[in-house]
Amino acid sequence: MSSLNLEEIRRNINRRQQINKIFAILGLLVIFVAILTLLGLILEMVIDGHSRISPDFFTSFPSRKPEKAGILAAWVGTSLVMVVTAVAAVPLGVAAAIYLEEYARKNLLADLIEINVTNLAGVPSIVYGLLALGLFVYQFNLGESILTAGLTLALLILPVVIVTTREALRAIPNNLREAAYALGASKWQMIWDHILPYSFGSILTGAIVGLSRAIGETAPIITIGALTFIAFLPDSPLREEFPYISFAWLQAPFTVMPIQMFNWVSRPNAEFHINAAAAGTVLIGMTLMMNGIAIYLRYLFRKDIKW
Repeated sequence: MSSLNLEEIRRNINRRQQINKIFAILGLLVIFVAILTLLGLILEMVIDGHSRISPDFFTSFPSRKPEKAGILAAWVGTSLVMVVTAVAAVPLGVAAAIYLEEYARKNLLADLIEINVTNLAGVPSIVYGLLALGLFVYQFNLGESILTAGLTLALLILPVVIVTTREALRAIPNNLREAAYALGASKWQMIWDHILPYSFGSILTGAIVGLSRAIGETAPIITIGALTFIAFLPDSPLREEFPYISFAWLQAPFTVMPIQMFNWVSRPNAEFHINAAAAGTVLIGMTLMMNGIAIYLRYLFRKDIKW
């Protein structure tokens, strides 16, 4: 190879390295601008609403007087709906992902299911609201209840849980599976005792990402008939007499934080806008708390696991 060709190769390599650096710098700038914009919006909302955040704000029902209005019904409704959503979506999504990744044969049907699951993750949330209205409200007669809302949001985040769980399972090296088989483990023993513990952190992260999306959804909840003003709480899940657990709250009417915020923002009184900013701050706090719990649980499960 002549020296001229070697010099040309060096110039091409240097040019490509410079292009890679330029793209890396542009990517960092875009991320930096996006983060700064998000932080600026959150900071502005916190500054506007921090004056209204007090114990009374959490223990008061909505009111026509902004200084007396609170989010008691909204944050309780949001918490109960998220419980139903998590109980319905996470086990079903993880089980579906395990079947598709570990048990299903790689054929046309499996490819078709995978394509549809991926596409469902991008369907607008209002479509899930219309589906839930026809299926849960009218067909199954579940009514405009917490159960309906939880199942609706479970359908919304189910594709996200399935996709993220499958990616977590794929990230586990095959030699771990082969080692389990070499020791005489069955397929389910290999999955339960080896694959799931190592992938639990990533699975939990995907579930929290889905729940973080669900906690801020408004369109599907409005579609199934969530109330914009509610001055009572659902029945307590706990009872004083045996069996000490009640499921009557599943059929109760409800409201959630995004709807309460929308109700306040739509009013002309600026004091209600401050209430909406305070409610938004609380909603972000709830989301950060869920992520914090997920990080802590992931740390606990990974602490004693070594590759």
